[in-house]
Amino acid sequence: MKAIEISDFKVTEPIQLHDRETEIDLEGSEKEIKKALKNTREILGELQDTLYAHGKYAVLVCLQGMDTAGKDSLIREVFKDFNVRGVVVHSFKVPTDLERKHDYLWRHYIALPARGKFGVFNRTHYENVLVTRVHPEYILGEHLPDVHDLDDINDAFWHRRFEQIKNFEESIAQNGTIIFKFFLHLSKEEQKDRLLRRLNKPNKNWKFSPGDLDERQLWDRYMECYEDAINRTSAPHAPWYVIPADDKPTARFTVAEILLQELQQYEDIKEPELAPKIKAEIETFKDRLKHE
Repeated sequence: MKAIEISDFKVTEPIQLHDRETEIDLEGSEKEIKKALKNTREILGELQDTLYAHGKYAVLVCLQGMDTAGKDSLIREVFKDFNVRGVVVHSFKVPTDLERKHDYLWRHYIALPARGKFGVFNRTHYENVLVTRVHPEYILGEHLPDVHDLDDINDAFWHRRFEQIKNFEESIAQNGTIIFKFFLHLSKEEQKDRLLRRLNKPNKNWKFSPGDLDERQLWDRYMECYEDAINRTSAPHAPWYVIPADDKPTARFTVAEILLQELQQYEDIKEPELAPKIKAEIETFKDRLKHE
């Protein structure tokens, strides 16, 4: 089975999404890929324990993609072997009334992982330059003081919002959060097949919404906005990775391998050593317990 090369997915220069594959061949069977994922996620789970003991870094995993891209199942499979207290998942949906009374980044700030933990954003702060860019009328619901109508939501507005997002990410990175941003790159044809499966399987019908078909008609516009967002905001401290997502097992393994390989570069993430005085007394402590 082919090894994952991070450089094949990491965005370090401007890209065009239509040039990126939505499926890759790792030259392994589905069984082999699932076994490889199991091995990788077990190591990731152990690494999270060390991250917690070390206590100086948090890890933020951001997942974006079109409907049916496989975000939910990826979270389930990649983080299956983590201590449940070591990873917190947040799914960001339509803002609540309370969230609208704050700036759009507030709900993401308060959901950030603590040092020693993984946080997963299922849909992220980028919804505020993706969905709202495709549907600018949503911005009017934020009741911003300098936005009175759609004419105020112009290029300058979006430039300012991108700068705010970049500042947000730079700030949290400087304070110990390791950021991963994954775009699950799904083909339009594969999305069609997955939507049909939802309709054909009664136990999956609940996942379907007629609105999915309306958004599908805006596919090209979404791809334009994703491409622009990725190119504007991929940075060394907060890189984007474009993950071929037509095959779910391959996408899950790719994400897990990128997480592991990148985190293993942090050589300072180690379990703290006991104080010399306590370490010297370990045998004494053992003896006391044995002779209780």
